Amino acid sequence: MNFTGTIWRPPYEAWSALLQVTAGCTHHNCKFCTLYDDIPFKFRMSQISEIEADIIEIYRNMPKVTRLFLVGANPFVLSTEKLKVIANIAKQYLHKLDSIGCFARITDITPKSVDELRSLRVLGYNRITIGVETGDDEALSFMNKGYESKDIIEQCAKLDEANIEYDIFYLAGIYGKGKSGKGIINTINIFNRLQPQIIGASMLTVYPNSELYGEILRGTWEEESEKEKLEELMLLIEGLEIRTHFAALGASNLFQLHGDLPLEKTALINEINGILKKYDESVLRDYRINLKHL
Repeated sequence: MNFTGTIWRPPYEAWSALLQVTAGCTHHNCKFCTLYDDIPFKFRMSQISEIEADIIEIYRNMPKVTRLFLVGANPFVLSTEKLKVIANIAKQYLHKLDSIGCFARITDITPKSVDELRSLRVLGYNRITIGVETGDDEALSFMNKGYESKDIIEQCAKLDEANIEYDIFYLAGIYGKGKSGKGIINTINIFNRLQPQIIGASMLTVYPNSELYGEILRGTWEEESEKEKLEELMLLIEGLEIRTHFAALGASNLFQLHGDLPLEKTALINEINGILKKYDESVLRDYRINLKHL
């Protein structure tokens, strides 16, 4: 198999076959992100011949695979035609294949019409994962995400119309110390207008090679405490009115939390409250400091 750099996938894609079709990130400008720093270029699509060879290898080892997850920061940026080519090659060999997922940026959806998205859905593209991080415009702008909250609503509505299911990621701590109250209210207002199957949550971990670390050194941004991040998650869960699955399962989360909303809302809030009462900031911070890699 051909893979470049560290390979990332959501925790819930653990049973999917991984296929590299792109490497790197077309944006590569978020202040907090260091995930693709080990790649010696910004972004590259794999050669079709390389993709086909990897699909054949997947077939030889996993002939009954039902789901592919395309790795890379945002393979959904590829044109509709290129995504169709990849799906058609995969279906030539993987006869049990019924769905294809990948990471996507909000801006990857923008140039695609609803009709184009529908054509991708017919070929199996479904349950794409979007790192929206927040619905607060001030935080989106400061972190250089490259879109606004209105874009999240507009582009996810296109996915809904095309019947493409999606999961989103929230980043606790993105607002900075003392700013989470306003930020989380804005995020709740946006998220309650979406229809994600899963809301995944990660805890912001600032590494020295990130642009955000430079902001901290210059005194232009201050990191939230670990307890503030947990309180943020509790407020998010409390404010969500949509039916979805909440999952804080990645390595950035010291405590693994998951449950269906609204059914398990109280249980999740009680679990976080229990953590806040049991552990002091030094214990929680110690985990963050010693987390060498996400």
